[in-house]
Amino acid sequence: MELELTVNDRNAIVKELKREGNILTISVDDKIYEVDLVKLGKGEYSALYKGKSYNIEVIESAEPKHYAVNTFYFSYDIEVIDAETRYMRSREDAGDHHGGNIIRSPMPGKVVRIPVNIGDSVEKGQTVIVVSAMKMESEFKAGKDGTVVEIPVKEGDTIDGNQVMVVIE
Repeated sequence: MELELTVNDRNAIVKELKREGNILTISVDDKIYEVDLVKLGKGEYSALYKGKSYNIEVIESAEPKHYAVNTFYFSYDIEVIDAETRYMRSREDAGDHHGGNIIRSPMPGKVVRIPVNIGDSVEKGQTVIVVSAMKMESEFKAGKDGTVVEIPVKEGDTIDGNQVMVVIE
């Protein structure tokens, strides 16, 4: 199992490598940790790492996928970055709401339709590419008026997350 987390302002990839009883082996950004972890109650854990004991409290925030994690000395704000979060952020980064000019795929998918060609003039809000991902079709629109200068994908292509699909200048 792998999770992408934002811990305070830092991103981390956490992978569960092995679990034997209470002994949990995880990697955090490729650094390996072996922790004796016991759940004490709802949101309460006891962890033993390198001979030191830590009590951990996990409190679910009112905002979905956000948690406050407290130990005796430290507090952390943690957000779980899942496919939906990545999708929404990529849409914003793609200029869907901020007037950008490079449209990237928010996640792996398949190009369904490209209603524009290189050299076409487009207006802000005009659909320039349609992608199918996770059993849904999404229309990606121009973030500003301009001319399509690059379309490095074609209809039917399978695309990766964050792949450039259309460039508008």
